[in-house]
Amino acid sequence: MIKRQFDYEDKYQKLQEKMQELLDLSETMQLDLSNEVDILNSKMEQIREDKYLNLTPWEKVLLSRHIERPTSRDYIETLCDEWIELHGDRYFGDDPAIIGGIAEFNGMAVTVIGHQKGKDTKDQLLHNFGMPNPEGYRKVERLLRQAEKFKRPVICFIDTPGAYPGIGAEERGQAWAIAQVLMTMSALKIPVISVVIGEGGSGGALALGVADRMLMLSNAVFSVASPEACASILWKDLDRVEEMANVLKITASDLMDLGIADEIIGEPVGGAHLDFTATAERLRKSLQINLAFLIGQNPITLVEQRYEKVRKITRLNE
Repeated sequence: MIKRQFDYEDKYQKLQEKMQELLDLSETMQLDLSNEVDILNSKMEQIREDKYLNLTPWEKVLLSRHIERPTSRDYIETLCDEWIELHGDRYFGDDPAIIGGIAEFNGMAVTVIGHQKGKDTKDQLLHNFGMPNPEGYRKVERLLRQAEKFKRPVICFIDTPGAYPGIGAEERGQAWAIAQVLMTMSALKIPVISVVIGEGGSGGALALGVADRMLMLSNAVFSVASPEACASILWKDLDRVEEMANVLKITASDLMDLGIADEIIGEPVGGAHLDFTATAERLRKSLQINLAFLIGQNPITLVEQRYEKVRKITRLNE
């Protein structure tokens, strides 16, 4: 049976509640167990920290999908002083799975684009669980070209299980729309930074990943396909999904070693959703540093370096 949710934190909280019940009971019995409880809490906290420092790749996949994990909209509204959301692809319609627009970050105008999953079931249905249709990627391309025209740096937030695989999406040119975004991003003469904030799955995530700098939150993942899809396609066995997660090399540290990610943004113990403010501030500082460096680069140099960065990913060491 495949575990669908990372439940370690729930178990930890239940244990904390039991400890509090024991403390309350000791007071009614006029027994002072506060020192013993403090020692146990300290040990529990250390075990918890060790656990999160040594999560398996599959556990990180589950944590990256946590329902309470901050979304692209959360980061945009927190990091930017203000922003104006823009809609539509000027061809078919608007796709809520992709949000984007013009924002002010650190005193400068930027274009922000991101996958949007939603906060609860109703919100997730509205945003199609963060799985964009072709019109979503055409909206991305429109915003990218607009950003280049007005010389605004681009910040992308990646968080999707993949592009929507429905019949209608294929009929409207899903693959073509993604390919056009990849071509556009690769040739932009403006700085582009991509941040993997949760789950980066398949070509739907890659479409926002051709950047000068790729940052990843420490519990985020990025892969050519989900572990479930790979286990089903290659091994015909969904029960081997945890093994496949190990083989795929999808964690932030794996991608740093492979030269795909450029920086890891540390998350608090338990994940970004337990201390969003701290996570957002760490990301803010990283974006400020990287943008300051990239803005000073020659536009032609940016394109050449971006090309070389992507080409190096395809080189294998035997």
